[in-house]
Amino acid sequence: MTADATDDPTVEGTISLLVVDDHPVVRDGLRGMFESAPGFRVLGEASNGVEAVERAAALDPDVILMDLRMPGGGGVEAIAHLTRAGARAKVLVLTTYDTDSDTIPAIEAGATGYLLKDAPRDELFTAVRAAAQGRTVLSPAVASRLVSAVRTPRAPGNEPLSAREREVLTLVAKGTSNREIARELFISEATVKTHLTHLYTKLGVKDRAAAVATAYDRGILG
Repeated sequence: MTADATDDPTVEGTISLLVVDDHPVVRDGLRGMFESAPGFRVLGEASNGVEAVERAAALDPDVILMDLRMPGGGGVEAIAHLTRAGARAKVLVLTTYDTDSDTIPAIEAGATGYLLKDAPRDELFTAVRAAAQGRTVLSPAVASRLVSAVRTPRAPGNEPLSAREREVLTLVAKGTSNREIARELFISEATVKTHLTHLYTKLGVKDRAAAVATAYDRGILG
């Protein structure tokens, strides 16, 4: 970190925010909370990951408060897209889900921090300021899960699937093509192939048929 104030959005200025959540009440609540506090400015809102990417490009916020599971485009895919695009904004996940299948993919995709929606108001403010400075912020529950995941590596073929991987696998089981899956989930075909590669590895299989059979055998499907 240099001494140049322009490198730190918390110095001599406000932290600009983009709020991403599929529930209007949640977006309204977060907007009201931050606009009532000094040092923050909400530039806009988005109701899903696809819209979040578009709004982030247009508004260039300092921090994006990102939910994960949203119809029309999930948060993990949006975070990955923003990371690949080299977006300046720091992404702070704010969700109700703290399972390994949610936390780890979000962090791997490039999220700067991960908080749960029951975080106290002051903790959320502190987390946004830290995220704006590029510092990692994790709720205690999430930090504990990540430490456990690192200390206890899972054997190949025995890793839990993420929520998105389960969605892709369910559609594969119905005989849906990659192109149709992409259209159904509002993601690219390349992203579908990436999810398939990951779930093949996690299930210890090499093709679609084996993935479906293994998933039924383990109770993941049906």
